[in-house]
Amino acid sequence: MLTGMKIAIIGGDARQLEIVRKLTEQHAQLSLVGFEQLDHAFAGATKEKIDNVDFSMIDAIILPVKGTDLNGQVDTIFSNEKVFLTEEMLEKTPSHCTIYSGITNDYLNGIIKRTNTVLVQLFNRDDVAILNSIPTVEGTIMMAIQHTDTTIHGSNILVLGLGRVGMSVARTFHALGGKVKVAASESEHLARILEMGLTPVPLNELESAVCDIDICINTIPHLVVTSPVIEKMPLHTLIIDLASKPGGTDFQYAEKRGVKALLAPSLPGIVAPKTAGNILAEVLSQLLQEEWQSRKEQS
Repeated sequence: MLTGMKIAIIGGDARQLEIVRKLTEQHAQLSLVGFEQLDHAFAGATKEKIDNVDFSMIDAIILPVKGTDLNGQVDTIFSNEKVFLTEEMLEKTPSHCTIYSGITNDYLNGIIKRTNTVLVQLFNRDDVAILNSIPTVEGTIMMAIQHTDTTIHGSNILVLGLGRVGMSVARTFHALGGKVKVAASESEHLARILEMGLTPVPLNELESAVCDIDICINTIPHLVVTSPVIEKMPLHTLIIDLASKPGGTDFQYAEKRGVKALLAPSLPGIVAPKTAGNILAEVLSQLLQEEWQSRKEQS
């Protein structure tokens, strides 16, 4: 139980509601920032303006999956007000206060370092990333069906990257009857792709591998689908980029050439927010309980 633990949940989408529900069940005291348009009320949770939060009393801060933007602004789906997380706010928090976010960026890393606070990136955890790949794959299938006029079965599909998401995407599209190639740079990944019954492609040979593909699914978070690669694709190719913004595709060149390219980060929050929220809620509940128990034992 989290009885007496004071947690600020700042911004977020429908996934945060599952987190709020789980933590109120654990009897935590929640300050909800950026939720004033939310009709539903939770026992033990209070809607507050960020300027009214007493950060000196906060034991943990939970940010949305994206954390903040590069200016410190936090996404607030349930509010029209702009909410910013600042260095001054973190300076007021107790030394034990931990920040939880899905991912991070230079701004968030900067204020964390300067205030000597602790940041936990949930998407760095294998359990979260693997479970989160399930709704990601389902959303990718949905997009592939919506934006093509052929079946996945029999289509030539290229998946870029064999990480936790890439592996799930490749396995599922193969199971649906797609002819799947997977591009990777590590020799062990190329070996695993072959073991999975798929066609391995060295990442530096992309240009020669895209000449016959119908769907290209990128999971690599840096520019890999470059203009020379897009130049070799058939015009009907659909690119679905699952990497974090700004993705790994030259979208400007794709548009210029007439190849449809879609940036689709945060698919779980779009296609299955309840499931995605439950995944995060379970992990957060476990981490917070461990932290709270540790503090009680030390006091």
